[in-house]
Amino acid sequence: MKKQYLVPGAALLMLAAFAIAAFLYNSQKTQEISARAQQNVSVLERDYSPTSGSKTAKVTIVEFFDPACETCRAFHPFVKQIMDANPGKIRLVMRYTPFHDGSDMVVKILEAARLQDKFWETLDATYAAQPVWASHGNSQPEKLWMRLGGAGLNLKQIRTDMDHPFIGDRMRQDMADARQLQVTKTPSFFVNGKPLVRFGYETLQALIESELNKHY
Repeated sequence: MKKQYLVPGAALLMLAAFAIAAFLYNSQKTQEISARAQQNVSVLERDYSPTSGSKTAKVTIVEFFDPACETCRAFHPFVKQIMDANPGKIRLVMRYTPFHDGSDMVVKILEAARLQDKFWETLDATYAAQPVWASHGNSQPEKLWMRLGGAGLNLKQIRTDMDHPFIGDRMRQDMADARQLQVTKTPSFFVNGKPLVRFGYETLQALIESELNKHY
């Protein structure tokens, strides 16, 4: 009779041991990633980075994003919703990580739009048109132009301004900072310098709420 329970019992012990080892491994990785972020907190944002929200906000979200990233598009309204629910308490900082082919051209458009004070309107239009110009990673940024009319841009001026050398410099600096922080996928979030280690809507909201509760 005892032999009937021997194998199942051993299997349960092995599963328990595996679960404990996985938990310890994930905890260690979380600590390592958090420590690395704290060591490199000075490169989380630059003075040229696009920002939204109050300058006096005590909670800062830094998002490394790619305009062709479908997950970035999905998280964009979610982050806006959290900010709207906490007026004046959250500041959002955007960093460029154009990992997809063709995304660098769209980053240049976004930066040129900033010269017309239309960054956020252009980002919204870019995400809205993403299924047209970047469906499933198949980037065709030239198709974005016809979808930017509603953003109120001077498109002729955008085509001129997007070739300014400082725009390329900013993009290269953002990519260098991303490498230093070991950002390898988008979107990657940091909240008050703390990285979002376990990716997801609920974990991001929990991290933001933790910092809100701590500072307000």
